[in-house]
Amino acid sequence: MQTIRKVVVIGAGNVATQLSFALEYAGLQIIQVYSRTSSSAEKLGNDLYTDFTTDIKKINSSADLYILALSDDANRQFANDLSLGDKLVVHTSGSLELEDLKGCSSNYGVFYPLQTFSKTRKIEFKDIPVCIEANSPDNLKALYELASKVSNNVREVTSDQRHQIHLAAVFACNFPNYMFTIAQKVMQPSGIDFEILKPLIRETAEKIQKVSPLEAQTGPARRKDTAIMERHIHLLNKFPEYKHLYQLISEEIGNQYE
Repeated sequence: MQTIRKVVVIGAGNVATQLSFALEYAGLQIIQVYSRTSSSAEKLGNDLYTDFTTDIKKINSSADLYILALSDDANRQFANDLSLGDKLVVHTSGSLELEDLKGCSSNYGVFYPLQTFSKTRKIEFKDIPVCIEANSPDNLKALYELASKVSNNVREVTSDQRHQIHLAAVFACNFPNYMFTIAQKVMQPSGIDFEILKPLIRETAEKIQKVSPLEAQTGPARRKDTAIMERHIHLLNKFPEYKHLYQLISEEIGNQYE
């Protein structure tokens, strides 16, 4: 089993950026960044003080690990276009199959950090669960050692388990964030700033560190307070696109506590 020291990062988006900095901080050498757009390749390359390219034919062939941190469609296409022989290559996706990489190398795996990322927001990578998978025990061991350098929470999961985790993550992260967007919009007629809701949002997230989400649920739908819910529906006349959503979720919450 080869120790991973040199890494090429393929991608320059949110995941690629945060993962690159975490690996660099852990002592690994990012020897090159690839991106399809010159501005993003140059930005991340300069931030890491390393080489960058937009040409797939100029990807450095001397790395120990190649990380594909692209969109799922781009990952699939890139894996078909890239030929790395026996070099270890991984993707960072929650929804792609492990086998999606077998066309570009005989050694492949998954390095999936379970977190929401933004380029400009500093994040403590040590707290992030990293889900790993590989096509051989040696590759799995190499990825475990690598993941342990950046995270205190490394888990070996199958592709099926990872897909289920990703689905749950959409419900736990992406959907609530969309609800925050709706909340901000429906606050506008009041003239009160969205800031007033932030302590409530923090407490909602912190509460489930102590009790289960099922126990933590509150609100008119949980109490079956139809008078308040009808008033809310009336207020949503200003935002008719959200009426059905309010009714549907309230009904589902009510059913949960029958």
